[in-house]
Amino acid sequence: MEVKKRIDELTELIEQANIDYYFHDKPTMSDLEWDSLYRELIDLETANPELAHADSPTKVVMSEVISEFKKVTHKVEMLSLANAFNEEELREFDNRVKKEIDNFEYVCELKIDGLGIALTYEKGILVRAATRGDGIVGEDVTHNVKTIKTLPQNLGKEVNIDVRGEIFMPKSAFIKLNKEREKDGFELFANPRNAAAGSIRQLDSGITAKRNLDIYLYHLPATDLKSQWETLEYLKQLGLPVCPHIEKVSNIEGVVKYINKWAEKRDDMPYEIDGIVIKVNNLDEQKLVGYTSKYPKWAIAYKFPAEEAITKLTDIIFSVGRTGKIVPNAVLEPIKVAGSIIRRATLHNIDYITDKDLLINDVVKIRKAGDVIPEVIGPVVERRRGSEYPVEVIDNCPICGEGLSRSSTLIDLYCLNNLCPARNIESLIHFTTRNAMNIEGLGERIVEDFYNMGFIKTIADIYRLDTKKNELIELEGFGNKSVENLLVSIENSKNNSLEKLIFGLGIKGIGEKGAKVLAKKYETMDNLMQVSMEELTDIKDIGAILAQSIRDYFESEENLKIIEELKLLGVNMTYLGEKTIYNEKISNKKFVITGTISFMRRDEIKALIDKYGGTVIDSVSKNTDVVIVGVDPGSKYEKAIKLNIEIWNEAEFKNIWEKLN
Repeated sequence: MEVKKRIDELTELIEQANIDYYFHDKPTMSDLEWDSLYRELIDLETANPELAHADSPTKVVMSEVISEFKKVTHKVEMLSLANAFNEEELREFDNRVKKEIDNFEYVCELKIDGLGIALTYEKGILVRAATRGDGIVGEDVTHNVKTIKTLPQNLGKEVNIDVRGEIFMPKSAFIKLNKEREKDGFELFANPRNAAAGSIRQLDSGITAKRNLDIYLYHLPATDLKSQWETLEYLKQLGLPVCPHIEKVSNIEGVVKYINKWAEKRDDMPYEIDGIVIKVNNLDEQKLVGYTSKYPKWAIAYKFPAEEAITKLTDIIFSVGRTGKIVPNAVLEPIKVAGSIIRRATLHNIDYITDKDLLINDVVKIRKAGDVIPEVIGPVVERRRGSEYPVEVIDNCPICGEGLSRSSTLIDLYCLNNLCPARNIESLIHFTTRNAMNIEGLGERIVEDFYNMGFIKTIADIYRLDTKKNELIELEGFGNKSVENLLVSIENSKNNSLEKLIFGLGIKGIGEKGAKVLAKKYETMDNLMQVSMEELTDIKDIGAILAQSIRDYFESEENLKIIEELKLLGVNMTYLGEKTIYNEKISNKKFVITGTISFMRRDEIKALIDKYGGTVIDSVSKNTDVVIVGVDPGSKYEKAIKLNIEIWNEAEFKNIWEKLN
């Protein structure tokens, strides 16, 4: 079915973009592109709820928690905000609010481009700091947050509060950090937001302390105060840092005026702002306006338009990814956009170049969309002078010279040479990344250098670097301590759970989610290697294409040799996470929760169902197995009755829960 295929495609694209943005700290999609895909997915899921994925990105805030940090469950879920990209969408938001309440005020705050954080003070003492994570469970980064000089660790008053805010890196600190990284040969951070995110996820708080991070706080998820304005004033009275540029306005016209003022001033600010946050001021009125499953309806984030500039497209060159995918890249005359120098931009594929009618030597419009990714909008055709010419489509890999193959969609070109140096380097880089084996000290440039020097040619060679210690110490930029830290990180990575290794191996099409599904189901690498095509296709979220990809990987003698080497080198091949327990009432069933369950939070119910192999979905359809009904159920309860779906009331669900415990 075409609709299902598009929903699957959009889900995968958005999930990968979220992972790249939140966990790799390397955005790969503009805000405008993400928003367009996201809205298309919402429309398709609304029209076809039975085809929506249970864990669709429209229903969750983000995707996963980094395993090296202790997990923290937020007392109140950290929701994200819906976005408005123009004045029309902003006024639509205002009209929706007016349908629920009258004569209200807004509070306008600068949208700091940083990392969301939740702090807990007990008797005035900062005891915990956690990242947003998936909105329900975050990462404990207390040791790093305590290095922020502007954040008091003792409020001097015995107050117990949970407070939310944004950690950011000032522009001056960002420039200084990148200069130091360039000098040391490390990969540069793309922008202050990425730098802040990378800094707060350091295991060594000494590194974080040198990064000069800052913080503004703006929200109390549980308070007896009456308004957002009172909340901000109270935080200031406690001595907590609050952005000074807040404003209370009486209507949407005041909001627009505030936005226009700060749009002009944003470049002069000492930190990056990428928009304005608008909130209904009165907290009781916020409750009346309510929430969706993902967003508060009483607030919205207005995103500043992407900055555009004109420059020259001097060349189009081709790079090779770890899967062999050939990607054309625009080489641009350097130009400053949104505070940074733009020299290159991805052109995605040949069809993209054709559709945009791009020629080498064209004068082109570029946009730093979402203040992150440079994007070529298209040529300024009226400025063509006759020296422009089309790019020559390559037939051979630009690195190894082997012939290229078209993908099944006929859109992308691939180098199929498994020994291609570019593919090998990208595969090695992928293996070491945070969401894979998380080997600190093996960044992109160092992996490439080590490959070219002959230290590492395969994944297994990474675990033999201890035999090269003396040679590594002699390299420029390395010393005994840095090499020792690298070897410790490599050794520690041997203890990762199986899903990290599966993801790190780079099986085509298998992302973090797929790797977790496989590891949890088969528990050991040996079990997974022996699974048949038929069994794989029966697994939810795998399907025929991914099943074939998995079988192809494990039928390669070269891949089997690498896995055997990793075993002998002591790399863990076993799933270490929580295992699924079979239960006839829950396993392999789809659940919908509606209303309030008095004895258990919704996130706890989801965790329980997941533990026993069930799935929680948002919409009731003929494919739903059970609807759990609490106090004040919504229309989902009525729909379940019409469709004759099994219903568990609170008493029935509590009885099942007590038997499980």
